[in-house]
Amino acid sequence: MKSDTHSSPSLRWDIFCRVIDNHGDLGVCWRLCADLAQRGHTVRLWVDDASALAWMAPQGCTGVAVHAWPDAAALQALTQDATFQIGDVAIEAFGCELPEAFQALMAQGTSPVWINLEYLSAESYVARSHGLASPVMSGPARGMTKWFFFPGFTPDTGGLLREPDLPARQAAFQRQAWLSALPLDKPIAANEQLISLFCYEPAALPELLTQLSQADTPTRLLLAQGRPSAAVAAATQALNMRSSGTGQLHISQLPYLSQTDFDHLLWACDFNFVRGEDSLVRALWAGKPFAWHIYPQDDLAHHDKLHAFETALDMPADLRKFHAVWNGLETGPLPALSRTAIDDWRGWSHQTQRRLQAQTDLASQIVSFAAQKR
Repeated sequence: MKSDTHSSPSLRWDIFCRVIDNHGDLGVCWRLCADLAQRGHTVRLWVDDASALAWMAPQGCTGVAVHAWPDAAALQALTQDATFQIGDVAIEAFGCELPEAFQALMAQGTSPVWINLEYLSAESYVARSHGLASPVMSGPARGMTKWFFFPGFTPDTGGLLREPDLPARQAAFQRQAWLSALPLDKPIAANEQLISLFCYEPAALPELLTQLSQADTPTRLLLAQGRPSAAVAAATQALNMRSSGTGQLHISQLPYLSQTDFDHLLWACDFNFVRGEDSLVRALWAGKPFAWHIYPQDDLAHHDKLHAFETALDMPADLRKFHAVWNGLETGPLPALSRTAIDDWRGWSHQTQRRLQAQTDLASQIVSFAAQKR
């Protein structure tokens, strides 16, 4: 597994994040901040809504300081502190646009490396655009250059977030002990298959619940808080199903999980439903079969994004079919999520995990990239 934790000098990073609606942007940014800090770097995270960090990262992280999104007055106050300096690298995550007051500070003295960290995609434009320069033509930072950095699934992209200690943590994970400590409504039985559900509002959700309730195998559905919980509540009501499930299905509501415990959830389950970007990457590292609920876009651009992802990872045809129905790209019955199907997909999941682990991780690449541009 390729990783570069010590070969580059320690840098100071300013990472900017705006929370759009589902805290996914903050989740990615926090993992990057913590990963960089673990490698000896110093990080300031500037975010307009840090509230989710209370459950996402309750212990914080040594080397990471969280600041409110700065306006001109706040930055002016900070600059009165003689110890305050603009970092060596400034990252605007997902095109959030750096505050003009911060850009003005960047333009004074030695300019930091300015990176636009883009969204994850397997589409062909990613490799073409990764690492390209974007001259700044207007505003207080006119004349500076920002650089596009694209995460991706191939060696010619920026890679995926994978902290150096992840394999060791995974190897040391005690599945049964962790499951036993969960505050569930009833203990998990030895013969139950475990499925985690983290989604938006898929049209096929009622069909999935019906299917699992009528299956041969008893299933425990471990349900994430927020939109997944609300979606399941609406589906069970429409089906006249008990909120805790019926037949072979038992639904257990999870508490809000830290990022560490969300990893544990994915490692513990037989199948994982994930959504967005951060949980997709963590599902890949878990090495377990999964279904990705891609963020739906009004112009249907997510259809091409999903197809590109399936192609890049050589996803089996029957799992592609499951994704198509789950994401609303196709109508018709949802393929059976049987124990046999899950077993069949497990080999692909392990193979994909190993293939991606052989590539250089995102934090190693972005550290190297920043060092080259300084």
